[in-house]
Amino acid sequence: MKIPGLFSKESRAVRKKTLPDGRTVDAPKILIVGGVAGGATAAARLRRLNEFAEIIIFERTGYVSYANCGLPYYIGNVITDKRDLTLQSPAGFAARYNVEVRVSTEVISVDPEAHTVVARELSSGREYTEDYDRLLLAPGAAPALPGVPGDRGKRVYTLRTVEDTFRLGERAEQQGVKRAVVIGGGFIGLETAENLVRRGISVTLLQRSRQVLPPLDADMASMLAEELVRGGVDVRFGAHVRSIEERRDGVTVVTDGGRYDCELVLAATGVMPESDLALGCGLKTGVKGAIVTDDGMGTSDPDIFAVGDAVQTEDYLTREPVNVPLAGPANRQARVAADNICGVADSYRGTQGTSIVKLFGLTAAATGMNEKTAQKRGIRYLKTVTLSPSHATYYPGAEEMFVKLLFTPDAGKLLGAQIVGREGVDKRIDVLGVALRAGMSVRDLTTLELAYAPPFSSAKDPVNVAGYVAENVLAGLVKQFHAEELPELCDASDIVMLDVRSRGEFASGHFSRAINVPVDELRARLDYLPRGVPLYINCRSGTRSYIACRMLSAYGFDCHNLAGGIAFASHVHPELIIK
Repeated sequence: MKIPGLFSKESRAVRKKTLPDGRTVDAPKILIVGGVAGGATAAARLRRLNEFAEIIIFERTGYVSYANCGLPYYIGNVITDKRDLTLQSPAGFAARYNVEVRVSTEVISVDPEAHTVVARELSSGREYTEDYDRLLLAPGAAPALPGVPGDRGKRVYTLRTVEDTFRLGERAEQQGVKRAVVIGGGFIGLETAENLVRRGISVTLLQRSRQVLPPLDADMASMLAEELVRGGVDVRFGAHVRSIEERRDGVTVVTDGGRYDCELVLAATGVMPESDLALGCGLKTGVKGAIVTDDGMGTSDPDIFAVGDAVQTEDYLTREPVNVPLAGPANRQARVAADNICGVADSYRGTQGTSIVKLFGLTAAATGMNEKTAQKRGIRYLKTVTLSPSHATYYPGAEEMFVKLLFTPDAGKLLGAQIVGREGVDKRIDVLGVALRAGMSVRDLTTLELAYAPPFSSAKDPVNVAGYVAENVLAGLVKQFHAEELPELCDASDIVMLDVRSRGEFASGHFSRAINVPVDELRARLDYLPRGVPLYINCRSGTRSYIACRMLSAYGFDCHNLAGGIAFASHVHPELIIK
């Protein structure tokens, strides 16, 4: 992507250094604002590309490089040693990379014309000026508070830095802390809710929308909500927080539907790019106030680059501007920025938003578009839901996973994928993430040769199976209906709901008004089925009902197959199952 005005001016020349052997080399002075994923990665890459550059990192916290994605797991004592959260220390950076790290130091302003920054030592308050040839901004994103009275109270916590983690962990350890309220059902909110439960704390999760984990569609996210409840979390959807009230012995979160007393509150309502420095020095900003960058991670100033949670990049599929605060993209952007600062041509090719989360015993992952995004952008799509075992079912320990694909109705190009299951989700979402990046179609998924042995997969991997089903839909071999259509269909009088599972399965739970003819009896009972009305057919997973659709279509019936089967529908609309 090229932004009008970017690189309209030439970058200024960098300082030089003469070596003992008489050679003259580039020795730029490079300042980096922020450590963690973006800044620390860029510093290491810069040093590997240029041994003679002067590199200084300014980090506002006391830790320059830490595993911020691991912070919730310290709260739950999964990670028990504080030192494990720290990936690199200032002394380590100096020894290995000859990079000067100034922790507890905040850059408070940038002067692009003078090529200087003003920094403040947080311990002493001393302010001083530092000049630069190139500046890299990696300030990250700040937690977004609920924006209600009391959201800055002493018992309201956020989770962004190591210091935040220690404060929350120390509070959770205190005697008398028995209840917590987590506001927000995104990654941090869900992971911290789980880990507070692991500490023996009763947790209420307040979510404003009707689903958790927005990167997933509501049908897939329904399984996460069930897992939260199984794990002991009290989940409240449609909870609009109105205020947070301090009490002598705790705090009360007030919503429009109730009051929740607790001893600590975690505000996890999202993050916003920290772009104050960029705004202050006149850099171009865009989505959510994020710093606009080009494909080389350059900003509207030719000598300033930016990476990480604070920047605007492109959606890989649509080429629309996005701000995606994920560690993987931040690391890749840091490498691209460092390369271009050192004169190595490199480009960032966009973000597809591949993500994954573990919640108690369940794993959920996504890549590319979800339905909400496609609908918002007016993109036509088809979708499939399949249910597959993580490995061969005859080998012990196989777990089922639901795989949802979105793809174009014409060429079948993969647009997005979501998976929820208990084992093997990470492997499959990575395969689908690569397929999406490569521009593959769902037909291509059927040709992938993936590693197989009974402990690891099946001869037809879940990715292959998802491709087969999508290919059948594209070829017109089957007409689908989906779980969200069931409330209307179960009340319709001009269709027939046909369940082709065994009689025992049918008796254990089925849709209202459904009739039961096991798939293996269908040919012998064709006269039992009404003609002239559509048949909406289900089995447990969608496999037997697909066989039934193909069979009955040959005899002139109008058949529709339930995507994902009743196993999926029971998560999306459990109220429609009669037992």
